[in-house]
Amino acid sequence: MQDDMLSPTVAPEIIDDLRFDPPLAVTGNGWVLVSDRVMGGVSNGAVTRETIAGREAIRMTGGVSLENNGGFLQVALDLGEAGGVVDASAWDGIRLDVFGNNQTYNLHLRTSDIRRPWESYRQSFHARPEWTTVFLPFGDFAPHRTERPLNLSRLRRVGLVAIGREFEADVAIADIRFYAASDAPGG
Repeated sequence: MQDDMLSPTVAPEIIDDLRFDPPLAVTGNGWVLVSDRVMGGVSNGAVTRETIAGREAIRMTGGVSLENNGGFLQVALDLGEAGGVVDASAWDGIRLDVFGNNQTYNLHLRTSDIRRPWESYRQSFHARPEWTTVFLPFGDFAPHRTERPLNLSRLRRVGLVAIGREFEADVAIADIRFYAASDAPGG
């Protein structure tokens, strides 16, 4: 049975707070590294679970290269059981605790409405070299190479992505969750 025929699970607040032993997240799924090598690129990276500045974290490191039409590294997590969808329409965005190397990264969302690997909904953020909480409102995610609007009731995957330019990626997250507007700064 296709996932779009199943009723989505209501998305709980926590996507991953790293309370479970690696590689499992709170969703019951594991974080996976995806690179442009799947399409012939040469970017090379790694994903680890380690303590950074006193906090347990999922860390993505590596070199992003534009050679061979490449240009990305991603650590991704399926949100629903067995790749199914979750309904995040009760939430206003995604909040993450991030530590980086003073570079810009993206958070990508995928829904069951999009099928091609290059399609997503994207939002950029700056990862400072200290633990910082970043709020990414759903309304600020831009569709990439798709005409379909972001359907929050059909979310399938979230990805932390280093993309689009040559640089050394080094970014970690210690907590990632959905948030309500009242939880955001100024909310």
